Amino acid sequence: MTEQIRIEDVVVGEGCEVKKGALITAHYRGFLDDGTEFDSSYEKGRPFQTVLSKNKVIQGWFQGLQGMRVGGTRKLWVPAELAYGERQVGKIPPNSNLYFEIELLEALNRDD
Repeated sequence: MTEQIRIEDVVVGEGCEVKKGALITAHYRGFLDDGTEFDSSYEKGRPFQTVLSKNKVIQGWFQGLQGMRVGGTRKLWVPAELAYGERQVGKIPPNSNLYFEIELLEALNRDD
């Protein structure tokens, strides 16, 4: 059985809705199942910016951020197969389910 992403909107934003291919700017924290924080844009002192495409972000973000609105905060629970799967990436062990808290600061959709 394929595991699904779980999404919880903590704050629903008022801004534009993210679509596939948007240039997004977000602050986030990433955690392992045991609560260990493996990454944080807050600690780096600057937000994360990327294009929301299958080639640029993990599947969990690609699927989980579409439809989110600017100004919103969202929790994402991403199963390993939609994250890094069997690969070890930095502090993330193979086959890790991940949890993210994401604050969407800006989204530039191609058709806006």
